[in-house]
Amino acid sequence: MPDFTSSTLAIADDVADRRDASDSHSRFGSYLALNAHRLHDDGQPLSAQDFAFTVWRIATAPVMSPGYVRHRPDLHGIDLVPYSEDLDVAVRITVPLRHHQLAAPVDHRLADWQRDVWATADGFTALAEPRHTGRAALLTTATLLLPVPDHVLIAPTATEPGRKMTSQAKDAVTALVIWANAHAHLVNDLIEAGR
Repeated sequence: MPDFTSSTLAIADDVADRRDASDSHSRFGSYLALNAHRLHDDGQPLSAQDFAFTVWRIATAPVMSPGYVRHRPDLHGIDLVPYSEDLDVAVRITVPLRHHQLAAPVDHRLADWQRDVWATADGFTALAEPRHTGRAALLTTATLLLPVPDHVLIAPTATEPGRKMTSQAKDAVTALVIWANAHAHLVNDLIEAGR
């Protein structure tokens, strides 16, 4: 699997996708085939926005686990969400923040996110809920919404699973991964603010 870096929030892992494919072509393609009913609109290609939502959902956990798209362990998620009433697309990045990263001091009796040393990759460690000890906990997250411009979205021409659909779906999620990674500095600034 490719390495996470400070400029990498998400990875579309093509190497693992081919290596782990039951059809020797694409594991993601197999998951697309299992969700064929979601990949068209009454036999017509989906809009670029609907295609983005659909293939992102399929490419990530819990549908694919591990996903074709994986996010850095120190993040709680990277999702696609509607950004307006017109169903514009936004990347939603959920970043857990520890107490020392907050502007105001927090009562020291409140439990905080705990580092999960078993969920570390390339120097990025996941934060998990504290052990249940009967102590109150303040678990803070920041949500970063990145509107996705229409030119980043890819409109499919295929309506049936197969190599063409798989290629278009991979292109669509890769474009979204590149868009998210281009904004890694915003996430890193949040995380580094309290250090």
